[in-house]
Amino acid sequence: MKYNIRGNNIDVTQALRDYVIKKLSRLERYFQSTAAAEAYVSLSVFRDEHKVEVTVPFPELLVRAEEATENMYASIDNVVEKLERQIRKYKTKVNRKFRQDGTLRNLESGTPPELQREDELEEEAESGFEVVRNKRFDFKPMDLEEAILQMDLLGHNFYVFSNASTDEVNVVYKRKDGRYGLIEPE
Repeated sequence: MKYNIRGNNIDVTQALRDYVIKKLSRLERYFQSTAAAEAYVSLSVFRDEHKVEVTVPFPELLVRAEEATENMYASIDNVVEKLERQIRKYKTKVNRKFRQDGTLRNLESGTPPELQREDELEEEAESGFEVVRNKRFDFKPMDLEEAILQMDLLGHNFYVFSNASTDEVNVVYKRKDGRYGLIEPE
């Protein structure tokens, strides 16, 4: 796995870089092929808050977590624990689903990583809206259950996906009551 580590209001020392790499390399054991994967790590310090954000687009899964504490090393430890929980949860649910379906599937098929599309809009003073971020991503056909799992793993409240059964673009979202909604084209 390759590591892209950058600092914001902090100098990323070699010791800190080595610690991040040592901790994140624990994630490689969950996947057979991680050579193409790249971990994006952002370390930042604001006041007394040491924040770590990590995004890793593995071949079949995009994992993301962030953590902020008063100690950078503790933040790194906590964010790696969050990522491991996400990966274990994903692997468990996917394996259970395929066992129940009676199908065999190679999860390490090398499909391109999905990047969660997220258009964040900020309202300007009475002049409308401004698009401040634009992301592109490949659609991987999936069923509704897998899309909900991906949305929950990313910590977002909506997820755009290609529905495997209808071959149409759908949006699943989390409702205020904790249940889920699905938007389909007519």
